[in-house]
Amino acid sequence: MSIARSPRITLNRRLFLAASTAAIAAPSLARAQSYRATVTDYADRLHTVIVRRDDEEIYTETFGGRGPDGIANVKSVSKSLVALLTGIAIDRGLIEGTDARVLPLLGRPETGDARDALTIDHLLTMRTGLESVSGGNYGAWVASGDWVEDALGQDLVSTPGGRFIYSTGGWHVLGAVLSQVTGQSLLSLTRDWLGAPMGVDFAPWVQDPQGRYLGGNDMALSPRGLARIGQMVVDDGMWQGDRIVPAAWLQTSWEPRTRSPFSGDQYGYGWFLTRMDNAQAAYARGYGGQMLAVIPSRRLVIAITSDPSQPARSAGYFGDLRRLVEAIASEV
Repeated sequence: MSIARSPRITLNRRLFLAASTAAIAAPSLARAQSYRATVTDYADRLHTVIVRRDDEEIYTETFGGRGPDGIANVKSVSKSLVALLTGIAIDRGLIEGTDARVLPLLGRPETGDARDALTIDHLLTMRTGLESVSGGNYGAWVASGDWVEDALGQDLVSTPGGRFIYSTGGWHVLGAVLSQVTGQSLLSLTRDWLGAPMGVDFAPWVQDPQGRYLGGNDMALSPRGLARIGQMVVDDGMWQGDRIVPAAWLQTSWEPRTRSPFSGDQYGYGWFLTRMDNAQAAYARGYGGQMLAVIPSRRLVIAITSDPSQPARSAGYFGDLRRLVEAIASEV
C-alpha cells in the first residue's frame, strides 16, 4: 500500500546523527552507534523514542510527555501485551489452546448462533465476526453497563474466522477470559507475569463497570518498560536468563493469519506483520502514535510514545512513524 506523507511532519533521512553527550558518557552506549532524531515540525507530538540493539539501549530521546521512565498510556499497543499473556496462560494449561471456545471459558450459556463457535484464535486475530465497537462506536460501548456483554452482543456482520474487523471489544472479552481462568484481575496478572520478572511497572488503568481492567487499550507503563518487553520478545521470550513467554508462542504469533484493510499489513496474534528495510518485522500500534517495533533478525527494538490525544492514521502521522522506524533500521 502506498502511504502518503503527512505535510506537517518532516522526518529527515539523516535522522540519526552522532552520539549525544549522555550516550557517550554511558559505557554500554559508547560501544554502539547512537543517533539523535531530528524532527523539524510538530516535535511536541513525539514524546519518547528508545532504541535497543543486542540487549543494549543505544539511543533514548525525549521531546515531551513524562520521559523514558514516566508512565505512558500505550493505547492499543495493549493488544499485543494481552496476546503475550494469552500465550503464557496456554503454556500453563489454563486455556487448552487457541481453538478453545470463548463462551464456556466465561461460564456463559450458548446463544444458538455463530457466537457459539467463537474461539480464542478469533479474539487474537480480530476475526470475531462481530460489529466493531472501536472508532465511532467506542463511546457507546464504554457507556454501556457491561462491556463484555455489549461486545458479545454486537450484530454478527461476518462469520467467526472470516474477515479482519478492528475492535477493542474482542480484546476486552479476551482479558475477561484471562481473569476468569486465573482468578486474577488483568492488572494483577500483567504485573505478575510480565511486570515483576522484568522490572516493569504497570500502573492501574481503565476499568469497566464490573471492575474488569480494559483489555486491549489504555495499559499504562513507561517507554523504557515497553522497550524491555520488546527486547524480551526479540530474545525468544527470555529476559536476563528467565523464561517469560514461550518461544513457540512468539513464533506462532508472527504467523500471518489475516490482513488489515487500513495499513495493508498482515496480522498474526496481536501483532502487525510487515517488512522494514528488507527485514521481517512485527509491530504493535496504538492511537496517537504509540508503537513497539521489533526486527528479530537484527535484534532491534524500537519503542515510541507520542501525544495520545490525536489520531495517527496509516496515511498520516503513523505513516511518518513507520518511515522513522525504517530509517532507524537502515542505520544500525
